[in-house]
Order: sequence, then structure tokens, then C-alpha cells
Amino acid sequence: MSSFGTYLLGFIVLIVGLAIAASLLGVPTTWIAVGAIVLIGIGIISATSRTKPRDPPPPGGY
Repeated sequence: MSSFGTYLLGFIVLIVGLAIAASLLGVPTTWIAVGAIVLIGIGIISATSRTKPRDPPPPGGY
């Protein structure tokens, strides 16, 4: 599994745990869904930025 997939899978597990906790605390389902969608977007953005290949150093060390 790629680094991107592993990062995203871990983030989704975190979101599911938070959603279950919010449900047990009595948060309305609509707000749980909104929070989950926002967190999935943040997870995709951060997974992409953390796992993209780095640019090679310029020749000559500058």
C-alpha cells in the first residue's frame, strides 16, 4: 500500500472514531456528517502534500 493510502486510511479511522464519539455525546447527525466531510477534505489535502515526491536539488548545489 502506498504512503498516500496508508495516511488516508489512518485519517479515515480517526474520523470514524470521532463520529462515533460525537454520536454518543448526542451531536445531531447533520453536524456529524458536515464535520466528517470537512475532515475528509483536510485529510486528502494533507495526505497529498505529505506524500508528494520532493523536487530534486538543483545541479551545482545552489
